[in-house]
Amino acid sequence: MKRKADNDVESELVQDTKRRAIDHRERFREGLFDSNVLKDYSDKYNSSQPWYHGVIPDLISPTLLRDVRSEIQNLSFTPKETDIYKIHQSGDLANLDGLDDSSLKVLPSLLTLRDALYSPDFRDYLSSVTGSGPLSGRKTDMAINVYTPGCHLLCHDDVIGSRRVSYILYLTDPDKPWQKEWGGALRLYPNTTYTENEGESVKAPSPEHTVSIPPAFNQLSFFAVQPGESFHDVEEVYGQASINEGEGDEARIRMAISGWYHIPQEGEDGFIEGLEDRLAEKSSLQQLQGASDKLDLPRPSVQLYAMDSQEDDLRDEKGFSEEELSFLLNYIAPTYLTPDTVESIRDVFVDECSLCLENFLLPKFAGSLRAYIQECEREEVAPRSDEKHNKPGWTVARPPHKHRFLFQQTAAAMQELSPLQEILQGLIPSKAFQKWLSLVTDHQVASHNALGRRFRRGKDYTLATGYEEESPRVEICLGITPTTGRGDDQATAPESQSNGDAAMETKDTNAKNGTTAHAPEDGEGVGGYLAYMAGDDDKDGDGEENEAGSNHSIAVPPDMSTGGHSTKATNPKKAKQDPAIYQASGDDEDDGILFTMSAGWNRLGIVLRDKGTMRFVKYVSRMAKEDRWDIVGEFEIVDEEAEDGENSVSGIIESNATTSLEHSVDDEEKSHDDEGDDEDDALDD
Repeated sequence: MKRKADNDVESELVQDTKRRAIDHRERFREGLFDSNVLKDYSDKYNSSQPWYHGVIPDLISPTLLRDVRSEIQNLSFTPKETDIYKIHQSGDLANLDGLDDSSLKVLPSLLTLRDALYSPDFRDYLSSVTGSGPLSGRKTDMAINVYTPGCHLLCHDDVIGSRRVSYILYLTDPDKPWQKEWGGALRLYPNTTYTENEGESVKAPSPEHTVSIPPAFNQLSFFAVQPGESFHDVEEVYGQASINEGEGDEARIRMAISGWYHIPQEGEDGFIEGLEDRLAEKSSLQQLQGASDKLDLPRPSVQLYAMDSQEDDLRDEKGFSEEELSFLLNYIAPTYLTPDTVESIRDVFVDECSLCLENFLLPKFAGSLRAYIQECEREEVAPRSDEKHNKPGWTVARPPHKHRFLFQQTAAAMQELSPLQEILQGLIPSKAFQKWLSLVTDHQVASHNALGRRFRRGKDYTLATGYEEESPRVEICLGITPTTGRGDDQATAPESQSNGDAAMETKDTNAKNGTTAHAPEDGEGVGGYLAYMAGDDDKDGDGEENEAGSNHSIAVPPDMSTGGHSTKATNPKKAKQDPAIYQASGDDEDDGILFTMSAGWNRLGIVLRDKGTMRFVKYVSRMAKEDRWDIVGEFEIVDEEAEDGENSVSGIIESNATTSLEHSVDDEEKSHDDEGDDEDDALDD
């Protein structure tokens, strides 16, 4: 569809005048504008929890809305996926004012609906209910999003630019009422007030929602956009559990017209000079930085390795002592401890900056770890979300607009350690493992910060975060998802593999075999993969931010939804294609993907992470066969280029106090700056 010329202010004024001249009340249900009905909705809105929101059923004339559904059926929708959402959206209808007359002729009912929703009568109605103040009739901001099974939108608060009221008008099938168990609900997150050591009170969203509003045909859900308050998500739309349920997934299509009402624009009644700039300063991006980051869970737990002197270089040693080798053989498969294999791994890592090692753990130890994980899954003990995150057991990561998963850090003293805690407290902090990791990466590692994680199906994820330190660091991910559906699952592995048989996977080995590494066999699009992607190097680009903005975005290439692959982890210079969507187009030579690893059993990924590299774990769909389990670690390395022979060990703990696992002061700023149009269309629920 063609669009009108930009900045056609005269046309906008004409359209706004037409909307004022027509009586749009007849487009709404009879009695909606009665004073007693208005008061009832206002009272319900003002008493709503966990924050102000409203629901109006049967908003529009059913005949008009059915006609709108029919027109929309003729449009094409493109699947979109980022770290925060997976949806289908029409790229042609971000704003109907931008369409030319010939295009609008095929959408007469949609145009009528748009004019009714942005008419003075209904704007005044919503303003009265929400107490939001005047709303713009010129800046119409609506989009059509379609959620099919597996689609979702993670936690955010909609606070961008001049938005004042968010709304969703559902266009689900009127002849097949939406069932609650199909998912797709708008879910609201309460805020919890935390008190810092200095006595300052800080609010942040709780890990779990408390209100769930299922879709319904002709239902309007709405709320005033509130910085740091209006956190919400869209529940995954669930596919049928089996073919015997009696109805197909075609009924489970969550279609909605959604968007925002904005503050009055220049020339409109209620316009206030400079208000939009002041509102931007209150965005959650800025409000939730700084002090509230101190309350994030998990918290940093960075420890220096004990070293005889800062001049010691473990890479100068030709192998492991008998004591070190005996210790490592309790955990690691022997093939990865031989001098030839260590040298081979190092050569690959120096060239690729990332690799993946299969069957990493000793089969006997791996068996005990598997038994522990399966026992945890059977017990299903409720995790804690309080401050006692250093006690044995699992705690929920917070806040949900950054991440949510269950985690364990180093536990308090226990009579008997679980296999997972043996890795966290025994293997990773050991001098022997420090030496092994230094040898295979050709970087002297100086500190460690490790975490055991469980990503529950239908619940957990991490949104993209950046790494902004000047010095690179080594990061590992040990996949411990016990399943026969994703990659290797043998109870045993050959203990006499030769150097040539060492199971390493890189970009080159995948290309040679013509396959994508670790693609899940339980169907496409279940998420749960770890991804490293290049950030936007052009931070000072000259592109202007989309006028409506967006919340969070790293675009995901189509092939990543099937599991992912490992590619050379360099930090490429990317041509800027949109003001800060991290582009990943399959047509480009460089799609921004540095390394990915899907959920799997007994698989170790190692990455050298440079400044600007983004990292996330994609939301695990409820359609996945199992939860994702892993152990992740971050290892600072000695700065070999420091002047006068000094190294960077002394500053590691201080620098990592704000840049460790899932926790970085600059993460949110680097992830949110100047997102583009596609993001804006999706993040309107």
